[in-house]
Amino acid sequence: MSYQYTAEKFDTAVKEAEKNADFVAVDVERSFGLPNALYGLTIAAYVGFLAIMAIGFYSMQLNVVMAVCFTYLAMAFGVPMLWTKIGPDNAHRPLEWGHFVEHGIETWTGKIKAKDASAQVLILPVLILFWGIATVTIGAIVTG
Repeated sequence: MSYQYTAEKFDTAVKEAEKNADFVAVDVERSFGLPNALYGLTIAAYVGFLAIMAIGFYSMQLNVVMAVCFTYLAMAFGVPMLWTKIGPDNAHRPLEWGHFVEHGIETWTGKIKAKDASAQVLILPVLILFWGIATVTIGAIVTG
């Protein structure tokens, strides 16, 4: 069952809740514990795919489509990048490459080596990049 509250009654309830609430600062790690180089390689693979497709199938009609794709890609990686920098007192920083190579990373399923973590992170972007190369190559052969 629902009840209707007046604005005054709602304001009173909010003020009462604020008085009784214990606010605790939350320490959040937002970088996924991976080095920036892996993010850079991922971005490079996606940008490479779009660039290969834009150059391989260039036409004036695709300019707007490619602009939308590049804008979406910039937003898809730009917003999380900004998310990691939220708060001036954020003590968490991305993992340093040397530490990553030497110690690997800890996951829910256990500790994994740097090369295994890199393979897991980069497998999809690299496959998509090769897919773009194959698509443009097939298109060039067919239209020959």
